[in-house]
Amino acid sequence: QVQLVESGGGLVQAGGSLRLSCAASGRNFRYSAMGWFRQAPGKEREFVAAVSWSGVNTNYADSVKGRFTISRDNAKNTVYLQMNNLKPDDTAVYYCAGATLGVLTTTPTNFRYWGQGTQVTVSS
Repeated sequence: QVQLVESGGGLVQAGGSLRLSCAASGRNFRYSAMGWFRQAPGKEREFVAAVSWSGVNTNYADSVKGRFTISRDNAKNTVYLQMNNLKPDDTAVYYCAGATLGVLTTTPTNFRYWGQGTQVTVSS
């Protein structure tokens, strides 16, 4: 059974930082692109960041560029999202996702595997 388990969410003040982790099991994702998405209350799920299988190529939503960094450790089958200078608008449930492709992708339909999400709340 494939599982993606997110951790590291929580409550933080504006300007603070959090580091999300996503540990995969049941499947080796070292040749798959990985991504982070988020969903705020009353809004649709949106793309946040993605990384190619090698970790060399990354892509970010404009709203998080310069503040968030996605990375991965293929030896640990884990992907990370470092979030700095957090803003109240970053408040959402953050989901880790594993793609069926190895190349960089931001299209939700290319992500077959999804975690259950971790809550990030940024207070003003």
